[in-house]
Order: sequence, then C-alpha cells, then structure tokens
Amino acid sequence: MSATISPLPLPLSAPPRGRIIAIASGKGGVGKTWLAVTLAQALAGHGRRVLLFDGDLGLANVDVQLGLSPAHDLGAVLAGRISLPHAAVHLPGPGFDVLAGRSGSGSLAALDGPALDAALALLPEAARRWQDVVVDLGAGLDSPTRRMAAAADLLLVVATDEPTSLTDAYAVLKLHQQDAPRSDVRVVVNQAADPAAGRRTYETLAQAARRFLRREVPLAGIIRRDPKVRDAIRSQTPLLTRHPASPAAQDVARLAAEILPAPQARRI
Repeated sequence: MSATISPLPLPLSAPPRGRIIAIASGKGGVGKTWLAVTLAQALAGHGRRVLLFDGDLGLANVDVQLGLSPAHDLGAVLAGRISLPHAAVHLPGPGFDVLAGRSGSGSLAALDGPALDAALALLPEAARRWQDVVVDLGAGLDSPTRRMAAAADLLLVVATDEPTSLTDAYAVLKLHQQDAPRSDVRVVVNQAADPAAGRRTYETLAQAARRFLRREVPLAGIIRRDPKVRDAIRSQTPLLTRHPASPAAQDVARLAAEILPAPQARRI
C-alpha cells in the first residue's frame, strides 16, 4: 500500500480539541485491531481528520494489517528523534493517518514513570491536530493500557460471544470504572452470527455491569461475522476498500455514524 509522510501544521486559529477514541478488549483474538483500522477509515469517510494511533505497546500490529513499513514509529517519537506529526503516515486511499507502534518489541510494554507520561501526553497533542484519534489499545489489563484507556473521551470495549471474551471484557469495564468512573464507555459486539445473537451477547455483559457495577453500559454496535474480514486482513487492505458492501463493512459504517459528534451524526 502506498503511503506518504504527512505532517499537519497547526492552523493559526486552532480548532476545538478532537476526540480520543480508545478500543480495548480483555483478551486477544476478538478483532480489536481490525476494528480500529476499519473504524478509522469509516470516520475518515465522513470527512473527519483521523489518526490511527497504535497504542498496543510492545505487540503493535496496525502496520502489519495495513501492509506498511513506516520509517518512524511511536518509539522514535518517544525517543525524541522525530515529532508526532512528522512520524504520522498518510494513507491516501483510506484517507486517514497512522502512527505505527513497534511490532514485536517488548520495550514499550514496560513503560512506566516519565516514559509512560510522555506516551500519554501524545494523546492530547494528537487531539489538537486530528478530529478523531483512534487508539488501538493492547489486549489485557496492564497499567499502561489502563492509563491510556482512562485518557480517552470514548472507550469502546470489544467482546464476542466466547465466555472468556465476556469475562475479560467485564474485567475491562470493572477496572475502567475505578480508573475513570464518569467516562463514556460502550460495548461493541464483534463476530456475531446475526444481530439477534449480538444483542444476546451484549445483554449478558450489560446485565453483569448493572448487577455488580451499578452502571448502564450502552451498546455502540454489533458487527456480524463475515468471511470478507479475513480476506481483507490477509490482503493487508482495509475492509472498506476491499469489500465496502460486505455485512461487516456496513456494520462498522453504522457504528461510525452512531459515534459521530451530534452536529455531524447521520445514518449510512
């Protein structure tokens, strides 16, 4: 996939701060990174300036899914070798920018103290330049992941109907309530057999949140199981580019429309 470096200078009159949208899951294998990529493209399709921020510290793979070999990554920004806007890679086709992580490296996963603070400071900096900063968080419940989730304006927790996925998604909700009790957190059910099955999966998680957390967690969207997703990942091409009319692509488009800021909200 062709890509160009696209530094975005701040305008003379700075626009309102953008949103930080973090995507989390308690376990791997639920389609979190794929959702981050697809949602970034769907939001860009609404004319939004979007940065896909690979926050899966240590096991980053956004660049792998997109077939990118970026010259710079999050590690280079944290090391001070390059600025955030100059490290971002623009994807002309999908229409969004990417700040890659460092695939296969464990060094960023162990961030703490000043180093972790520096990583967290990149999020509001990005939100001053992009309207939507979609953060692909690492799977799990480690401290860096929790702190990045707590910094988000909107947290999307991805779950499937597998019991372990539901258990781990509930753990994410429980810890996030401790970290950011008044935050906007919603559930995305992925790989659903159909909308009714997705709704049942959501209700299982929502009932646990009501009973034990005394909290209503809204449903952001249901994404149907779709063989076109695997094909898109295998081809390292975003789903909305390769199979824009597929069921999962339609579902993510609806999700993007659902979470647009109110003045722009519309159905696709």
